[in-house]
Amino acid sequence: MDMTFIGATHEVTGSCTFLQVNGLKLLVDFGMEQGRDVYENTQIPASPSQIDLVLLTHAHIDHSGLLPLLYAGGFSGKIYCTKATANLCGIMLRDSAHIQEFEAEWRTRKGKRKGEEETQPLYTMEDAEGVIRHFCPLPYDEIISIADGIRVRFSDAGHLLGSASIELWLEEDQQSRKLVFSGDIGNLDQPLIRDPQYIADADYAVMESTYGTRVHERPADYAAALAEVLQRTFDRGGNVVIPSFAVGRTQEMLYFIRQIKEKNMVTGHDGFPVYVDSPLALEATEVFNSNKESCFDEEAMSYVSKGINPISFPGLITASGSEESKAINFDERPKVIISASGMCEAGRIKHHLKHNLWRPESSVVFVGYQAENTLGRSLCEGARSVRLFGEEIAVRAEIIILPGVSGHADVNGLDKWINNINGLKKVFVIHGDSAVAEQFTHHLREDSGLDAYCPYSGASLDLISGEFTNALPVPVVKKSKPDTAYRRLTAALDRLAAVVQSSKGLTNKELGRLADTINNICTKWEK
Repeated sequence: MDMTFIGATHEVTGSCTFLQVNGLKLLVDFGMEQGRDVYENTQIPASPSQIDLVLLTHAHIDHSGLLPLLYAGGFSGKIYCTKATANLCGIMLRDSAHIQEFEAEWRTRKGKRKGEEETQPLYTMEDAEGVIRHFCPLPYDEIISIADGIRVRFSDAGHLLGSASIELWLEEDQQSRKLVFSGDIGNLDQPLIRDPQYIADADYAVMESTYGTRVHERPADYAAALAEVLQRTFDRGGNVVIPSFAVGRTQEMLYFIRQIKEKNMVTGHDGFPVYVDSPLALEATEVFNSNKESCFDEEAMSYVSKGINPISFPGLITASGSEESKAINFDERPKVIISASGMCEAGRIKHHLKHNLWRPESSVVFVGYQAENTLGRSLCEGARSVRLFGEEIAVRAEIIILPGVSGHADVNGLDKWINNINGLKKVFVIHGDSAVAEQFTHHLREDSGLDAYCPYSGASLDLISGEFTNALPVPVVKKSKPDTAYRRLTAALDRLAAVVQSSKGLTNKELGRLADTINNICTKWEK
Protein backbone atom coordinates (compact mmCIF):
# COMPACT_ATOMS: atom_id res chain seq x y z
CA MET A 1 0.00 0.00 0.00
CA ASP A 2 1.85 3.08 -1.21
CA MET A 3 1.38 6.53 -2.73
CA THR A 4 3.56 8.35 -5.28
CA PHE A 5 3.27 12.05 -6.07
CA ILE A 6 3.35 12.73 -9.81
CA GLY A 7 1.99 16.19 -10.72
CA ALA A 8 1.20 19.61 -9.19
CA THR A 9 4.16 19.24 -6.83
CA HIS A 10 5.68 22.69 -6.21
CA GLU A 11 3.45 23.79 -9.12
CA VAL A 12 -0.18 24.83 -9.53
CA THR A 13 -1.32 22.63 -12.42
CA GLY A 14 -1.09 19.04 -13.66
CA SER A 15 -2.57 17.34 -10.59
CA CYS A 16 -1.90 13.60 -10.41
CA THR A 17 -1.21 11.11 -7.59
CA PHE A 18 -0.57 7.36 -8.03
CA LEU A 19 -1.72 4.73 -5.53
CA GLN A 20 -1.17 0.98 -5.25
CA VAL A 21 -3.52 -1.05 -3.04
CA ASN A 22 -4.13 -4.81 -3.06
CA GLY A 23 -2.32 -5.10 -6.38
CA LEU A 24 -4.58 -2.46 -7.92
CA LYS A 25 -3.15 0.68 -9.51
CA LEU A 26 -5.16 3.89 -9.43
CA LEU A 27 -4.80 7.59 -10.12
CA VAL A 28 -6.30 10.52 -8.28
CA ASP A 29 -6.69 13.10 -11.08
CA PHE A 30 -4.69 13.19 -14.31
CA GLY A 31 -4.44 16.85 -15.22
CA MET A 32 -2.78 18.87 -17.93
CA GLU A 33 -0.02 21.33 -17.06
CA GLN A 34 -0.94 24.90 -18.00
CA GLY A 35 0.86 28.25 -17.91
CA ARG A 36 4.30 28.38 -16.31
CA ASP A 37 5.81 24.90 -16.02
CA VAL A 38 9.01 24.65 -13.96
CA TYR A 39 9.72 21.07 -12.88
CA GLU A 40 9.89 17.79 -14.73
CA ASN A 41 7.28 15.31 -13.51
CA THR A 42 8.32 11.73 -12.94
CA GLN A 43 6.60 9.12 -15.10
CA ILE A 44 3.64 7.26 -13.64
CA PRO A 45 5.11 3.86 -12.58
CA ALA A 46 2.61 1.94 -14.70
CA SER A 47 1.47 1.99 -18.31
CA PRO A 48 -2.03 3.34 -19.06
CA SER A 49 -3.32 -0.17 -19.69
CA GLN A 50 -2.22 -1.19 -16.19
CA ILE A 51 -4.19 1.56 -14.45
CA ASP A 52 -7.28 -0.07 -12.95
CA LEU A 53 -9.30 3.02 -12.06
CA VAL A 54 -9.21 6.81 -11.70
CA LEU A 55 -10.72 9.04 -9.04
CA LEU A 56 -11.43 12.56 -10.30
CA THR A 57 -11.91 15.53 -7.97
CA HIS A 58 -13.41 17.89 -10.56
CA ALA A 59 -13.63 18.81 -14.22
CA HIS A 60 -11.03 21.58 -14.60
CA ILE A 61 -8.49 20.68 -17.26
CA ASP A 62 -5.53 20.88 -14.86
CA HIS A 63 -7.15 17.93 -13.07
CA SER A 64 -8.83 16.02 -15.92
CA GLY A 65 -7.12 17.16 -19.13
CA LEU A 66 -4.83 14.15 -19.77
CA LEU A 67 -7.52 11.49 -19.38
CA PRO A 68 -7.95 11.19 -23.18
CA LEU A 69 -4.20 10.50 -23.45
CA LEU A 70 -4.62 7.78 -20.81
CA TYR A 71 -7.35 6.23 -22.95
CA ALA A 72 -5.19 6.50 -26.07
CA GLY A 73 -2.56 4.45 -24.22
CA GLY A 74 -4.95 1.59 -23.48
CA PHE A 75 -6.73 2.54 -20.24
CA SER A 76 -10.01 0.61 -19.98
CA GLY A 77 -11.05 1.06 -16.33
CA LYS A 78 -13.64 3.25 -14.65
CA ILE A 79 -13.33 6.94 -13.80
CA TYR A 80 -15.23 7.72 -10.62
CA CYS A 81 -16.47 11.27 -9.97
CA THR A 82 -19.68 13.16 -9.21
CA LYS A 83 -22.49 13.38 -11.75
CA ALA A 84 -21.90 17.10 -12.39
CA THR A 85 -18.18 16.48 -12.95
CA ALA A 86 -18.99 13.74 -15.48
CA ASN A 87 -21.40 16.11 -17.25
CA LEU A 88 -18.84 18.93 -17.38
CA CYS A 89 -16.02 16.65 -18.54
CA GLY A 90 -18.30 15.51 -21.34
CA ILE A 91 -18.01 18.99 -22.84
CA MET A 92 -14.63 20.14 -21.51
CA LEU A 93 -12.60 17.16 -22.73
CA ARG A 94 -14.20 17.41 -26.17
CA ASP A 95 -13.34 21.09 -26.19
CA SER A 96 -9.76 20.32 -25.15
CA ALA A 97 -9.45 17.74 -27.93
CA HIS A 98 -10.80 20.26 -30.44
CA ILE A 99 -8.17 22.76 -29.30
CA GLN A 100 -5.43 20.11 -29.57
CA GLU A 101 -6.45 19.22 -33.12
CA PHE A 102 -6.98 22.84 -34.19
CA GLU A 103 -3.58 23.99 -32.89
CA ALA A 104 -1.82 21.00 -34.46
CA GLU A 105 -3.45 21.76 -37.81
CA TRP A 106 -2.53 25.46 -37.51
CA ARG A 107 1.10 24.67 -36.62
CA THR A 108 1.30 22.17 -39.46
CA ARG A 109 0.10 24.77 -42.00
CA LYS A 110 2.53 27.33 -40.61
CA GLY A 111 5.38 24.82 -40.47
CA LYS A 112 4.95 23.68 -44.06
CA ARG A 113 5.98 27.12 -45.26
CA LYS A 114 9.26 26.63 -43.36
CA GLY A 115 9.74 23.05 -44.49
CA GLU A 116 9.01 21.68 -41.02
CA GLU A 117 7.40 18.36 -40.18
CA GLU A 118 3.69 17.87 -39.53
CA THR A 119 2.55 18.60 -35.97
CA GLN A 120 0.52 15.94 -34.16
CA PRO A 121 -2.11 16.73 -31.52
CA LEU A 122 -1.52 15.42 -28.02
CA TYR A 123 -4.80 13.53 -28.37
CA THR A 124 -7.78 13.49 -30.68
CA MET A 125 -11.54 13.91 -30.49
CA GLU A 126 -11.81 10.13 -30.83
CA ASP A 127 -9.68 9.76 -27.68
CA ALA A 128 -11.88 12.25 -25.80
CA GLU A 129 -15.08 10.53 -26.91
CA GLY A 130 -13.58 7.19 -25.89
CA VAL A 131 -12.58 8.17 -22.37
CA ILE A 132 -15.91 9.90 -21.68
CA ARG A 133 -17.58 6.48 -21.98
CA HIS A 134 -15.55 5.32 -18.96
CA PHE A 135 -16.97 7.87 -16.52
CA CYS A 136 -18.89 6.38 -13.61
CA PRO A 137 -20.84 9.03 -11.62
CA LEU A 138 -21.25 8.62 -7.87
CA PRO A 139 -23.43 10.70 -5.50
CA TYR A 140 -22.13 13.03 -2.83
CA ASP A 141 -21.92 11.86 0.79
CA GLU A 142 -22.24 8.08 0.30
CA ILE A 143 -19.49 5.58 1.19
CA ILE A 144 -19.26 3.17 -1.74
CA SER A 145 -17.03 0.13 -2.29
CA ILE A 146 -15.41 0.43 -5.73
CA ALA A 147 -12.86 -2.42 -5.53
CA ASP A 148 -11.47 -5.00 -3.15
CA GLY A 149 -10.23 -3.09 -0.10
CA ILE A 150 -11.15 0.35 -1.50
CA ARG A 151 -14.11 2.44 -0.37
CA VAL A 152 -14.70 6.03 -1.41
CA ARG A 153 -16.86 9.02 -0.48
CA PHE A 154 -17.15 12.32 -2.37
CA SER A 155 -17.78 15.47 -0.31
CA ASP A 156 -18.61 18.86 -1.84
CA ALA A 157 -15.39 20.90 -2.07
CA GLY A 158 -17.26 24.11 -2.99
CA HIS A 159 -14.83 24.99 -5.79
CA LEU A 160 -16.79 24.23 -8.97
CA LEU A 161 -20.07 22.60 -9.82
CA GLY A 162 -19.52 18.93 -8.92
CA SER A 163 -16.12 19.46 -7.30
CA ALA A 164 -15.23 17.07 -4.50
CA SER A 165 -12.82 16.21 -1.77
CA ILE A 166 -12.24 12.47 -1.82
CA GLU A 167 -12.13 10.24 1.24
CA LEU A 168 -10.50 6.84 0.67
CA TRP A 169 -10.66 3.88 3.05
CA LEU A 170 -7.94 1.38 2.09
CA GLU A 171 -7.45 -2.16 3.42
CA GLU A 172 -4.61 -4.54 2.64
CA ASP A 173 -3.21 -7.53 4.61
CA GLN A 174 -5.44 -6.69 7.59
CA GLN A 175 -4.04 -3.16 7.66
CA SER A 176 -6.29 -0.15 7.07
CA ARG A 177 -5.56 3.48 6.34
CA LYS A 178 -7.72 6.48 5.48
CA LEU A 179 -6.59 9.09 2.95
CA VAL A 180 -8.18 12.41 2.09
CA PHE A 181 -7.54 14.34 -1.13
CA SER A 182 -8.77 17.91 -0.84
CA GLY A 183 -9.11 18.57 -4.55
CA ASP A 184 -9.39 22.33 -5.00
CA ILE A 185 -10.98 23.77 -1.87
CA GLY A 186 -13.58 26.41 -2.61
CA ASN A 187 -13.91 29.94 -1.33
CA LEU A 188 -16.66 30.72 1.18
CA ASP A 189 -19.90 32.43 0.14
CA GLN A 190 -19.47 31.94 -3.58
CA PRO A 191 -22.53 32.53 -5.73
CA LEU A 192 -24.56 29.53 -6.89
CA ILE A 193 -22.55 26.67 -5.34
CA ARG A 194 -22.37 25.46 -1.76
CA ASP A 195 -19.57 26.14 0.73
CA PRO A 196 -16.94 23.44 1.20
CA GLN A 197 -17.85 20.50 3.40
CA TYR A 198 -15.36 19.40 6.03
CA ILE A 199 -13.84 15.99 6.74
CA ALA A 200 -13.95 14.54 10.26
CA ASP A 201 -10.84 12.33 10.35
CA ALA A 202 -8.06 10.75 8.31
CA ASP A 203 -4.58 9.25 8.61
CA TYR A 204 -3.12 11.21 5.70
CA ALA A 205 -4.28 14.33 3.86
CA VAL A 206 -3.14 15.60 0.46
CA MET A 207 -4.19 19.22 0.08
CA GLU A 208 -3.94 22.13 -2.32
CA SER A 209 -2.21 25.43 -1.49
CA THR A 210 -3.00 27.77 -4.41
CA TYR A 211 -3.59 30.78 -2.13
CA GLY A 212 -1.70 29.45 0.87
CA THR A 213 -0.11 32.83 1.64
CA ARG A 214 -2.96 35.19 0.77
CA VAL A 215 -6.18 36.52 2.26
CA HIS A 216 -8.83 37.40 -0.32
CA GLU A 217 -9.94 41.01 -0.39
CA ARG A 218 -13.51 40.59 -1.47
CA PRO A 219 -15.71 43.68 -1.89
CA ALA A 220 -18.40 43.87 0.78
CA ASP A 221 -21.00 43.84 -1.99
CA TYR A 222 -19.66 42.27 -5.17
CA ALA A 223 -22.74 43.05 -7.25
CA ALA A 224 -22.46 46.74 -6.23
CA ALA A 225 -18.75 46.82 -7.13
CA LEU A 226 -19.47 45.31 -10.56
CA ALA A 227 -22.44 47.65 -11.06
CA GLU A 228 -20.16 50.64 -10.42
CA VAL A 229 -17.83 49.48 -13.20
CA LEU A 230 -20.76 49.00 -15.59
CA GLN A 231 -22.21 52.41 -14.75
CA ARG A 232 -19.08 54.48 -15.39
CA THR A 233 -18.15 52.51 -18.52
CA PHE A 234 -21.61 52.78 -20.06
CA ASP A 235 -21.78 56.48 -19.15
CA ARG A 236 -18.72 57.16 -21.29
CA GLY A 237 -20.12 55.03 -24.13
CA GLY A 238 -17.84 52.01 -23.78
CA ASN A 239 -18.13 48.25 -23.52
CA VAL A 240 -17.28 46.10 -20.51
CA VAL A 241 -15.25 43.10 -21.65
CA ILE A 242 -14.95 40.28 -19.11
CA PRO A 243 -12.45 37.51 -19.93
CA SER A 244 -14.01 34.63 -18.06
CA PHE A 245 -13.50 30.93 -17.61
CA ALA A 246 -16.33 29.20 -19.43
CA VAL A 247 -17.10 26.87 -16.56
CA GLY A 248 -17.85 28.39 -13.17
CA ARG A 249 -16.82 32.01 -13.48
CA THR A 250 -19.14 32.81 -16.40
CA GLN A 251 -22.14 31.44 -14.50
CA GLU A 252 -21.15 33.48 -11.42
CA MET A 253 -20.99 36.67 -13.51
CA LEU A 254 -24.46 35.96 -14.90
CA TYR A 255 -25.73 35.50 -11.36
CA PHE A 256 -24.37 38.88 -10.27
CA ILE A 257 -25.64 40.66 -13.40
CA ARG A 258 -29.12 39.19 -12.79
CA GLN A 259 -29.03 40.86 -9.35
CA ILE A 260 -27.80 44.15 -10.87
CA LYS A 261 -30.64 44.19 -13.40
CA GLU A 262 -33.25 43.02 -10.90
CA LYS A 263 -32.38 45.80 -8.42
CA ASN A 264 -31.84 48.51 -11.11
CA MET A 265 -28.30 49.10 -9.89
CA VAL A 266 -27.26 50.62 -13.26
CA THR A 267 -29.27 53.67 -14.29
CA GLY A 268 -29.76 55.37 -17.63
CA HIS A 269 -29.00 52.21 -19.62
CA ASP A 270 -32.17 50.19 -19.21
CA GLY A 271 -32.08 46.76 -20.79
CA PHE A 272 -28.33 46.88 -21.48
CA PRO A 273 -27.29 43.80 -23.49
CA VAL A 274 -25.08 41.10 -22.05
CA TYR A 275 -23.39 38.83 -24.58
CA VAL A 276 -22.03 35.42 -23.65
CA ASP A 277 -19.67 34.53 -26.47
CA SER A 278 -18.40 31.03 -25.74
CA PRO A 279 -19.98 27.78 -26.99
CA LEU A 280 -18.36 25.96 -24.08
CA ALA A 281 -19.84 28.42 -21.58
CA LEU A 282 -23.30 27.93 -23.07
CA GLU A 283 -23.04 24.15 -22.75
CA ALA A 284 -21.65 24.49 -19.22
CA THR A 285 -24.56 26.72 -18.23
CA GLU A 286 -26.95 23.95 -19.26
CA VAL A 287 -25.00 21.55 -17.02
CA PHE A 288 -25.35 24.00 -14.13
CA ASN A 289 -29.10 24.14 -14.65
CA SER A 290 -29.42 20.35 -14.83
CA ASN A 291 -27.48 19.80 -11.57
CA LYS A 292 -29.04 22.53 -9.45
CA GLU A 293 -30.70 20.20 -6.93
CA SER A 294 -27.43 18.56 -5.88
CA CYS A 295 -25.04 21.51 -6.19
CA PHE A 296 -26.76 24.92 -5.81
CA ASP A 297 -26.63 26.77 -2.49
CA GLU A 298 -29.69 27.98 -0.56
CA GLU A 299 -29.76 31.45 -2.11
CA ALA A 300 -29.66 30.07 -5.66
CA MET A 301 -32.31 27.45 -4.80
CA SER A 302 -34.57 30.21 -3.46
CA TYR A 303 -34.73 31.55 -7.03
CA VAL A 304 -35.37 28.05 -8.39
CA SER A 305 -38.22 27.48 -5.91
CA LYS A 306 -39.91 30.59 -7.35
CA GLY A 307 -39.54 29.30 -10.89
CA ILE A 308 -36.70 31.75 -11.67
CA ASN A 309 -33.52 30.73 -13.46
CA PRO A 310 -30.79 32.42 -11.34
CA ILE A 311 -28.39 32.69 -14.29
CA SER A 312 -30.73 34.06 -16.94
CA PHE A 313 -32.39 37.46 -17.41
CA PRO A 314 -33.82 39.86 -20.04
CA GLY A 315 -31.09 41.23 -22.28
CA LEU A 316 -28.95 38.08 -22.19
CA ILE A 317 -27.76 37.24 -25.71
CA THR A 318 -25.84 34.08 -26.54
CA ALA A 319 -23.47 33.69 -29.46
CA SER A 320 -22.80 30.13 -30.51
CA GLY A 321 -21.62 30.50 -34.12
CA SER A 322 -18.68 32.50 -35.43
CA GLU A 323 -20.92 34.90 -37.39
CA GLU A 324 -22.88 35.73 -34.23
CA SER A 325 -19.58 36.30 -32.45
CA LYS A 326 -18.34 38.71 -35.11
CA ALA A 327 -21.64 40.62 -35.07
CA ILE A 328 -21.17 41.57 -31.41
CA ASN A 329 -18.55 44.15 -32.27
CA PHE A 330 -20.93 45.82 -34.75
CA ASP A 331 -23.50 46.41 -32.00
CA GLU A 332 -22.81 50.05 -31.11
CA ARG A 333 -24.73 49.99 -27.81
CA PRO A 334 -22.73 49.98 -24.56
CA LYS A 335 -22.74 46.35 -23.50
CA VAL A 336 -21.16 43.57 -21.49
CA ILE A 337 -19.17 40.93 -23.37
CA ILE A 338 -18.33 37.77 -21.42
CA SER A 339 -16.01 35.51 -23.37
CA ALA A 340 -13.38 32.79 -22.93
CA SER A 341 -10.61 32.13 -22.30
CA GLY A 342 -10.29 33.56 -18.81
CA MET A 343 -6.55 34.28 -19.17
CA CYS A 344 -6.93 35.66 -22.74
CA GLU A 345 -4.65 32.99 -24.19
CA ALA A 346 -7.04 31.56 -26.77
CA GLY A 347 -10.58 31.67 -28.03
CA ARG A 348 -12.96 34.47 -28.94
CA ILE A 349 -11.88 36.83 -26.15
CA LYS A 350 -8.83 37.83 -28.19
CA HIS A 351 -11.08 39.23 -30.94
CA HIS A 352 -13.05 41.30 -28.42
CA LEU A 353 -9.82 42.61 -26.89
CA LYS A 354 -8.65 43.61 -30.35
CA HIS A 355 -11.82 45.66 -30.82
CA ASN A 356 -11.85 47.26 -27.34
CA LEU A 357 -8.36 47.54 -25.83
CA TRP A 358 -7.54 50.66 -27.86
CA ARG A 359 -10.77 52.41 -26.82
CA PRO A 360 -10.36 54.61 -23.70
CA GLU A 361 -14.11 54.53 -23.12
CA SER A 362 -14.15 50.72 -22.71
CA SER A 363 -13.16 48.59 -19.71
CA VAL A 364 -11.61 45.14 -19.42
CA VAL A 365 -12.52 43.50 -16.12
CA PHE A 366 -10.47 40.57 -14.80
CA VAL A 367 -12.41 38.40 -12.38
CA GLY A 368 -10.11 35.39 -12.05
CA TYR A 369 -6.54 34.26 -11.53
CA GLN A 370 -4.08 35.21 -14.29
CA ALA A 371 -1.13 32.83 -14.53
CA GLU A 372 2.40 33.95 -15.34
CA ASN A 373 3.31 34.36 -19.01
CA THR A 374 -0.30 34.86 -20.10
CA LEU A 375 -1.83 37.80 -21.95
CA GLY A 376 -4.18 38.36 -19.04
CA ARG A 377 -1.30 38.69 -16.58
CA SER A 378 0.47 41.15 -18.91
CA LEU A 379 -2.61 43.37 -19.04
CA CYS A 380 -3.06 43.21 -15.27
CA GLU A 381 0.58 44.21 -14.81
CA GLY A 382 0.15 47.37 -16.90
CA ALA A 383 1.19 46.45 -20.43
CA ARG A 384 1.00 49.55 -22.67
CA SER A 385 0.48 47.50 -25.82
CA VAL A 386 -0.08 43.85 -26.75
CA ARG A 387 0.21 41.84 -29.94
CA LEU A 388 -2.98 40.25 -31.26
CA PHE A 389 -3.25 38.42 -34.57
CA GLY A 390 0.06 39.85 -35.71
CA GLU A 391 -0.98 43.44 -34.95
CA GLU A 392 0.28 45.72 -32.17
CA ILE A 393 -2.72 47.01 -30.17
CA ALA A 394 -2.39 49.98 -27.80
CA VAL A 395 -3.90 49.47 -24.35
CA ARG A 396 -6.05 52.53 -23.63
CA ALA A 397 -9.08 50.83 -22.09
CA GLU A 398 -9.50 50.91 -18.33
CA ILE A 399 -8.06 47.69 -16.90
CA ILE A 400 -9.86 46.61 -13.74
CA ILE A 401 -9.05 43.73 -11.41
CA LEU A 402 -12.13 42.85 -9.39
CA PRO A 403 -10.77 40.59 -6.65
CA GLY A 404 -12.57 38.22 -4.41
CA VAL A 405 -14.61 35.94 -6.64
CA SER A 406 -11.89 33.33 -6.44
CA GLY A 407 -12.86 29.70 -6.73
CA HIS A 408 -10.01 28.83 -4.35
CA ALA A 409 -9.99 29.19 -0.59
CA ASP A 410 -7.48 31.67 0.82
CA VAL A 411 -5.11 30.76 3.66
CA ASN A 412 -7.91 31.12 6.23
CA GLY A 413 -10.15 28.78 4.25
CA LEU A 414 -7.34 26.26 3.84
CA ASP A 415 -6.64 26.39 7.58
CA LYS A 416 -10.31 25.81 8.36
CA TRP A 417 -10.40 22.77 6.06
CA ILE A 418 -7.28 21.03 7.40
CA ASN A 419 -7.87 21.87 11.06
CA ASN A 420 -11.26 20.14 10.97
CA ILE A 421 -9.56 16.78 10.30
CA ASN A 422 -8.70 14.75 13.40
CA GLY A 423 -6.08 12.02 13.76
CA LEU A 424 -3.72 13.14 11.03
CA LYS A 425 -0.35 11.41 10.86
CA LYS A 426 0.98 13.46 7.93
CA VAL A 427 -0.17 16.24 5.61
CA PHE A 428 1.17 16.66 2.05
CA VAL A 429 0.95 20.08 0.41
CA ILE A 430 0.66 20.25 -3.39
CA HIS A 431 -1.02 22.40 -6.07
CA GLY A 432 0.71 25.71 -5.35
CA ASP A 433 3.62 27.75 -6.65
CA SER A 434 6.82 26.41 -5.13
CA ALA A 435 7.39 29.29 -2.72
CA VAL A 436 3.73 29.38 -1.68
CA ALA A 437 3.57 25.62 -1.09
CA GLU A 438 6.75 25.74 1.00
CA GLN A 439 5.51 28.68 3.08
CA PHE A 440 2.13 27.07 3.67
CA THR A 441 3.82 23.82 4.71
CA HIS A 442 5.96 25.75 7.19
CA HIS A 443 2.79 27.49 8.47
CA LEU A 444 1.08 24.12 9.07
CA ARG A 445 4.10 22.87 10.98
CA GLU A 446 4.64 25.97 13.10
CA ASP A 447 1.10 27.23 13.67
CA SER A 448 -1.02 24.07 13.54
CA GLY A 449 1.50 21.55 14.85
CA LEU A 450 0.99 19.24 11.88
CA ASP A 451 3.60 16.90 10.43
CA ALA A 452 3.49 18.57 7.02
CA TYR A 453 5.57 17.97 3.89
CA CYS A 454 5.86 19.59 0.47
CA PRO A 455 6.95 16.72 -1.82
CA TYR A 456 8.57 16.93 -5.22
CA SER A 457 7.40 14.75 -8.11
CA GLY A 458 8.49 11.16 -7.58
CA ALA A 459 8.30 11.18 -3.79
CA SER A 460 6.77 7.89 -2.57
CA LEU A 461 5.22 7.01 0.77
CA ASP A 462 4.63 3.60 2.37
CA LEU A 463 1.12 4.12 3.71
CA ILE A 464 1.49 1.40 6.36
CA SER A 465 4.73 2.58 7.95
CA GLY A 466 4.18 6.23 7.10
CA GLU A 467 7.77 6.50 5.90
CA PHE A 468 9.03 7.94 2.61
CA THR A 469 10.60 5.32 0.37
CA ASN A 470 11.84 7.95 -2.07
CA ALA A 471 11.57 11.50 -0.78
CA LEU A 472 13.41 13.22 -3.66
CA PRO A 473 14.50 16.27 -1.62
CA VAL A 474 15.63 18.19 -4.72
CA PRO A 475 13.65 19.20 -7.81
CA VAL A 476 14.13 17.41 -11.10
CA VAL A 477 15.59 19.40 -14.00
CA LYS A 478 13.60 22.19 -15.58
CA LYS A 479 11.28 21.16 -18.36
CA SER A 480 11.99 21.47 -22.03
CA LYS A 481 9.09 22.03 -24.41
CA PRO A 482 6.94 18.86 -24.40
CA ASP A 483 7.01 16.78 -27.57
CA THR A 484 3.35 15.91 -28.10
CA ALA A 485 4.04 13.61 -31.04
CA TYR A 486 6.45 11.49 -28.99
CA ARG A 487 3.98 11.34 -26.10
CA ARG A 488 1.34 10.05 -28.49
CA LEU A 489 3.78 7.44 -29.77
CA THR A 490 4.59 6.16 -26.27
CA ALA A 491 0.86 6.02 -25.51
CA ALA A 492 0.38 3.94 -28.67
CA LEU A 493 3.19 1.62 -27.54
CA ASP A 494 1.44 1.10 -24.20
CA ARG A 495 -1.76 0.27 -26.06
CA LEU A 496 0.04 -2.23 -28.29
CA ALA A 497 1.54 -3.90 -25.21
CA ALA A 498 -1.96 -4.23 -23.76
CA VAL A 499 -3.20 -5.85 -26.99
CA VAL A 500 -0.34 -8.38 -26.91
CA GLN A 501 -0.98 -9.16 -23.24
CA SER A 502 -4.66 -9.86 -23.94
CA SER A 503 -4.00 -12.03 -27.00
CA LYS A 504 -3.19 -15.30 -25.16
CA GLY A 505 -6.60 -16.81 -25.88
CA LEU A 506 -6.41 -16.25 -29.64
CA THR A 507 -5.92 -19.06 -32.16
CA ASN A 508 -2.48 -19.74 -33.59
CA LYS A 509 -3.65 -18.29 -36.89
CA GLU A 510 -4.81 -15.06 -35.24
CA LEU A 511 -1.60 -14.83 -33.23
CA GLY A 512 0.42 -15.27 -36.39
CA ARG A 513 -1.48 -12.48 -38.15
CA LEU A 514 -0.92 -10.17 -35.20
CA ALA A 515 2.80 -10.99 -35.13
CA ASP A 516 3.08 -10.38 -38.88
CA THR A 517 1.33 -7.01 -38.54
CA ILE A 518 3.71 -5.90 -35.78
CA ASN A 519 6.76 -7.17 -37.69
CA ASN A 520 5.65 -5.34 -40.86
CA ILE A 521 5.37 -2.10 -38.90
CA CYS A 522 8.85 -2.64 -37.45
CA THR A 523 10.32 -3.45 -40.87
CA LYS A 524 8.83 -0.27 -42.33
CA TRP A 525 10.17 2.01 -39.61
CA GLU A 526 13.57 0.37 -39.22
CA LYS A 527 14.50 1.43 -42.72
